[in-house]
Amino acid sequence: MTGPDPDLPPQLDPVVQHPSKLAVAAFLSGCLEAEFKAVSDGLALSDSALSKIVTVLEGAGYVKARKGYVGKRPRTWLALTATGRRRLSAHLSALQQIADQARERGAGLG
Repeated sequence: MTGPDPDLPPQLDPVVQHPSKLAVAAFLSGCLEAEFKAVSDGLALSDSALSKIVTVLEGAGYVKARKGYVGKRPRTWLALTATGRRRLSAHLSALQQIADQARERGAGLG
């Protein structure tokens, strides 16, 4: 398997390109599953904003939401899917490529 073509621009993932979506995917990449409230608190997102982000990420197949109860209280748990993990990793690699290319070009100027 070869690396990315240096003549092509790095391909950012439009699904997780927005900072809030990227933050949710990154948060979930650090665990197998997280309770909705832990994600919203950890990222300082309102429940409404997180709900909208989860809807988009779930629709793209990046996140899976599981609903259940703790005692009689309803809860929602979120998990990054295998697809979400791969796409997040590819997006982060593209960001690193952009930074590396900028550094290389900058070194050639100075």
